[in-house]
Amino acid sequence: MATDIDKRIVSDLTDRGINFITTVPCKQLAGVIEVLEASPDVHHVPSNKEDEGMGLCAGAFMGGKKPAIIMQNTALGVTINTLATLIQYYRMPLPMLISYRGELGEPVACQVEMAVHTKALLAQLNIPTYHFHKRGDVEELGKIIDYTFMCNKPVAILTDASFWGGY
Repeated sequence: MATDIDKRIVSDLTDRGINFITTVPCKQLAGVIEVLEASPDVHHVPSNKEDEGMGLCAGAFMGGKKPAIIMQNTALGVTINTLATLIQYYRMPLPMLISYRGELGEPVACQVEMAVHTKALLAQLNIPTYHFHKRGDVEELGKIIDYTFMCNKPVAILTDASFWGGY
């Protein structure tokens, strides 16, 4: 069931002109995806994999759309080539709303390993990264989206379990 924070996130995205969003399923992002599905202001295309979603966003951008991807950090590794050789090489703006799994309190052990590497991988790619820990951090989302499109860069917004209210 969608919450006010889910609605706020979608509103911030669409208010900034984002009109194409692809998502990969994630329990923490389920409410955002639910709101997207009901929104007449955005074309939502579910993806099977994060790198596939980035390819869809690249095509949408080349077709005149303002894209975003919503995904989980545990598959960041499969996106490295797509980020470096497509999104960054062609200077495509791409807001990436990423559920940051694997921190303290994580109930699924395999999620922890990618959490250890997520920020380092993003830093190695020189991708600006913002980490939302508490609900009030969402106040920065609009400015982050504007920044992404102003500088034609992908930007990562990590949203951890405490931001979403726990595991």
